[in-house]
Amino acid sequence: LPLRSRVRVCPGPGTMGILEKISEIEREIARTQKNKATEYHLGLLKAKLAKYRSQLLEPTGKAAAAKGEGFDVMKSGDARVALIGFPSVGKSTLLSKVTKTHSECASYEFTTLTCIPGVLEYKGANIQLLDLPGIIEGAAQGKGRGRQVIAVARTADIILLMVDASKGERQKALLQAELESVGIRLNKRKPNIYFKVKKTGGLSFIATCPLTHVDEKLVQMILHEYKIFNAEVLFREDCTADELIDVICGNRVYLHCIYVYNKADCISLEEVDRLAHQQHSVVTSLELNLNLDYLIEEIWEHLALVRIYTKKPGCRPEFGDGHAVILRRGATIEHVCHAVHRTLVSTFRYALVWGTSTKYSPQRVGISHLVHDEDVVQIVKK
Repeated sequence: LPLRSRVRVCPGPGTMGILEKISEIEREIARTQKNKATEYHLGLLKAKLAKYRSQLLEPTGKAAAAKGEGFDVMKSGDARVALIGFPSVGKSTLLSKVTKTHSECASYEFTTLTCIPGVLEYKGANIQLLDLPGIIEGAAQGKGRGRQVIAVARTADIILLMVDASKGERQKALLQAELESVGIRLNKRKPNIYFKVKKTGGLSFIATCPLTHVDEKLVQMILHEYKIFNAEVLFREDCTADELIDVICGNRVYLHCIYVYNKADCISLEEVDRLAHQQHSVVTSLELNLNLDYLIEEIWEHLALVRIYTKKPGCRPEFGDGHAVILRRGATIEHVCHAVHRTLVSTFRYALVWGTSTKYSPQRVGISHLVHDEDVVQIVKK
């Protein structure tokens, strides 16, 4: 054989070693029986697995210093939505249908090779939609530009997980596993665990409720794996070892996710009905424009945005799409002041509010008053 055909390019020794360790631990977890006697061993294995995965995502030394080619997309608009899925499931078609941006669509895989942003205008809000390249199995280890796709997904407010309706369950499980392995938790809330590393004093372990998944010995073993010997741990709810590891790592992202089953025209009505009744799921057919309005409404609901209209003294409020102040659900009058002008908080006296957040209209409120969707606010300065 000629020399060129015999030469093989091997990945760096550090990366390959970590990948081998990860696969070895995964095999060990798979073949270990789950019972009371093995829970400490499994907890230790999960802690090691999380540590190696974080090393894989954040390489040190020359690999970290080398500049990689990523998807540098400026965050714009009121919210950001990332489209994630396998190749040829309809991500580019969705972007072209709901925004004014055209994304190339074709009948072959990997049509989209970079991140294409578009703006969805809905109820006066500008929602940035990111069409990301299709990811493949093993994306968490960097296959098929998977790392760049996942890095952009971490910056989104919600994720649209697009799958082919005819192979929906398998694709959904694979995508969830890829995102879970890089620290993205879908439709979960942050565990109610207080954790603080101390300089001295050993381990202080407190639980305000009965714990069924972990105990003090397991917590101590997991912390020792991370070279933490002095810490304060307070469990306010019954959490698992995985959730404790998430809190210790501190780099987990908790995002809302909508599962979009495209190509509904290729499956039976019974299957459509079954998929549509699952939580956080929307069944669509982009080819036939079926259920597109409901999908956009679901995006709005999951983003939890509220529209606030401002009013000048002695004038009628300016209603309409272009005049609303877009904020997140749970916003207060202080957030409204910051959105209008940054110096308004220092001169704020009181506000008059018309809408569902008050007992009567108008109601005089303070700066900490919570506002609801479509409230009208008049701010009075000192």
